[in-house]
Amino acid sequence: MTTYPDPANARIPGMIKSERRPGLVEAAEDVTVFLKPLIKSPRIEVGEFTYYNDTEDAAGFEDNNVLYAYGPERLVIGKFCCLAMGTKFIMSPGTDYHMPGGTTSYPFFIFGGSWLEKTADLLPSLPTKGDILIGNDVWVGREAVIMPGVTIGDGAVIGARSLVTSDVAPYTVVGGNPAKQIKKRLPDEDIDRMLRIAWWDWPAEVVTEHVRTIWSATPSELEELARRIGRLGK
Repeated sequence: MTTYPDPANARIPGMIKSERRPGLVEAAEDVTVFLKPLIKSPRIEVGEFTYYNDTEDAAGFEDNNVLYAYGPERLVIGKFCCLAMGTKFIMSPGTDYHMPGGTTSYPFFIFGGSWLEKTADLLPSLPTKGDILIGNDVWVGREAVIMPGVTIGDGAVIGARSLVTSDVAPYTVVGGNPAKQIKKRLPDEDIDRMLRIAWWDWPAEVVTEHVRTIWSATPSELEELARRIGRLGK
């Protein structure tokens, strides 16, 4: 019988429990959750099988980890992403409301009263850095911070405690404050292969059938599989 986790269920009953820390993690499904079923905001999109791990409040991701999400900007996260504990996404209002183009970063308008009345006409012209876009199969390390307007490509890896202030190319490893490229995970020709293969878009049944190959094969071997089963993009 073929089985795989249900992406419509935030809890993952089949999670492997911790044998080394039995007192800390008694039920792994309480600290690692699929995010898609938990998201309520229409401005946050998360793909299937993307998970968040947090020993304190994994289910509170939307409230605790997506900060200043009261503007029109979106947070879009792809499929099969791994988000470690403490990952934070700073949405555009968290920075742009402080920089209206004048001489101060103080956001007078948020306190209402005369301060709002005298500045309200300036609000439509406040700058925005735009959406945060995270690709598929992205691994974000513990306590990394993603800033407004950043796009992170498929297959990228973000080092722990990195501050990501600019776009990250597909299959690139970055780290530091601000985050800089450390290396490419694959040669350019293999990156092209992986983007055409796009295994994360395969039906879950197909992923499950070929999960060993996806997890262990070289890009060229995976490309051959994708061609054989009719899943190779152009």
